[in-house]
Amino acid sequence: MDTKLAPGLSRKLKKVLDCRTDSPDVLSSLNTLSSFYAENTPQSRRNLRSSIEKRGLSINVDFLEASRAAQQALDRVEDEVNALASCCDKIAKALNSCSATTGDIITTTERLKQELNVTTQRQQIVSCFLRDYQLSNQEINALREEELNEDFFKALSHVQEIHANCKLLLRTHHQRAGLELMDMMAVYQEGAYERLCRWVQAECRQLGDSDNPQVSDLLRTAVRCLKERPVLFKYCAEEVANMRHNALFRRFISALTRGGPGGVPRPIEVHAHDPLRYVGDMLGWLHQALASERELVLALLDPDSIADSPTTNQMSKSQESDSQKTESDITFVLDRIFEGVCRPFKLRVEQVLQSQSSLIISYKLSNTLEFYSYTISDLLGRDTALSNTLWTLKDAAQKTFFDILKTRGEKLLRYPPLVAVDLSPPPAVREGVSVLLELVETHYSMMLQKKPPFDPVISALLDPIIQICEQAAEAHKSKGVGHSSRRSRMSSDSGQFSKSSVDALLSSSSAPSPQSSETSSKIFLINCLCAIQQPLLGHEVAAEYVKSLGAMIDRHIHGLVENEVDAILKRCGLSNKMSHFRDSVNKESGSTPLVEIEDTSPAALSESLKAFFGLVLGSDSSLPEFEQMQVPKLRAEACIQVAKALAETYDLTYEAIMDPKNGYSDPKSLARHPPDQIRTILGI
Repeated sequence: MDTKLAPGLSRKLKKVLDCRTDSPDVLSSLNTLSSFYAENTPQSRRNLRSSIEKRGLSINVDFLEASRAAQQALDRVEDEVNALASCCDKIAKALNSCSATTGDIITTTERLKQELNVTTQRQQIVSCFLRDYQLSNQEINALREEELNEDFFKALSHVQEIHANCKLLLRTHHQRAGLELMDMMAVYQEGAYERLCRWVQAECRQLGDSDNPQVSDLLRTAVRCLKERPVLFKYCAEEVANMRHNALFRRFISALTRGGPGGVPRPIEVHAHDPLRYVGDMLGWLHQALASERELVLALLDPDSIADSPTTNQMSKSQESDSQKTESDITFVLDRIFEGVCRPFKLRVEQVLQSQSSLIISYKLSNTLEFYSYTISDLLGRDTALSNTLWTLKDAAQKTFFDILKTRGEKLLRYPPLVAVDLSPPPAVREGVSVLLELVETHYSMMLQKKPPFDPVISALLDPIIQICEQAAEAHKSKGVGHSSRRSRMSSDSGQFSKSSVDALLSSSSAPSPQSSETSSKIFLINCLCAIQQPLLGHEVAAEYVKSLGAMIDRHIHGLVENEVDAILKRCGLSNKMSHFRDSVNKESGSTPLVEIEDTSPAALSESLKAFFGLVLGSDSSLPEFEQMQVPKLRAEACIQVAKALAETYDLTYEAIMDPKNGYSDPKSLARHPPDQIRTILGI
């Protein structure tokens, strides 16, 4: 049977059952309880609450006993704080009474402090105005009375700054003050510049007394300042030019006549007997002097170009115009300095050129003068006295050189040489080529980037030599023709009529003929042209002339071959028959047969071909071999061309004879050898 609990008991039981005994708080409470709860008896359980309360009361009593010292200390601090507050109140009362009495003093002090600030600002403004618009007494003395030094240039720079500031002042409402200050500064500035100009002129006069003057930093600064006054700067530049002009003239004359200190180096005129060294030493001295004088003038007139190096390649238009103006001034000064040495230098070089007869030396002088003309023109400018003198002397040296060439050529043409027995070139050819080769080497050794054309030199030297060779060849040919004509008349009067016509043709081949002298003349010309051409091969400057010589040689060889072939055909009696053969081969049927023409009858043709075969097949070397031609390659080429021409002639003759329309009854008896055999025999 069910037992129902009372509501109160039920709640308590539920509360006990719901209580968690494993929570940290419960565990901690039980641990604390176990420290003073000794026995678990009914009596102890009944007194549990009272035991716990006693335990709490005991703990509180212990806490009060432990905090009693701290409470006493806090009481003492409170007493001291109260005492301190009482003192502060007394001090506050004293301060209040003092502030009431010193209020007027503080007000006065504040007012004076404000006035002091205003006064200080006014003083700073006045100081700035005096600094920017007035000169100090020391600066005025530096500009007018003291010796020129760094203080002078600082004062002058300050004057320029004040002048620039006055321009700004004119833009405000203080225009009257700006004008008065500007006028005052202008007076100081003009006086300072005039004094500076006089000082620079005096310093520049001292530069003329020394051979190696040194430009002081003070003088450079002075010249830099004078650039602000172009007129005064020009006066100083002219003074420098005049002083250095006289000094350089004295130095040049001294170098020519006395030499250096103690005779070292020796005077330049000691080497007057050696034109190249004499002129070269003078030019070298002038070039060295130009470098030193240019360095001096740059250091004096344009010190910024030495002190400052450009950091960028771009320049403003104003900087570029200033640079051009400075360069123009430097060129003007250098031109004036070197103007004095032009006349003595020109006279001495002209004397050398007038007394010069050596072709090589005159050409070397011309090249030396041309090199220094370009070099000095680059340093000094083209339109200057020294540059014009050098270019004039260069032209004079070239004219002297070509005059010597012309005189040499005219002398050769007046006395042409005789043709040697072995048809070798005359000595004039070898001499001319030797001189030309030396001129070519001199031309190669020129130090110019753009060398002058060399063709006029080659033509002026070799054209007269070729002309005298042609004159000698023509004279030899005319002389040979005269001897041959007389010899022919004598042989015709005492001739033997008992010989056959073939023997007569063969014998006439060994006799001298008018063509032999012409052949000798052409061989002589070929030898001369080859003697000129061969040494020039491989030289670039003579390439065009070598090419023209090759064309002349080819033309003479062609004429030589034609003459020899024509002479051989005349000896064989075929010369007058070749026109009939050509007409027969070129014309169509219907023309007159060759057998009916007297010149090409079988009997006449048989005698001519026998003579031709005798020349070609003979063992006595009847064909020309041109032994006197000195170049083996050309000699072989001429022999081959003669053989080819004879083979072509025989081809034409053989074709005409074998043509049935010409009516030869037994053509093979006339032309016994086919053309291939003839070519084989001739070696082609």
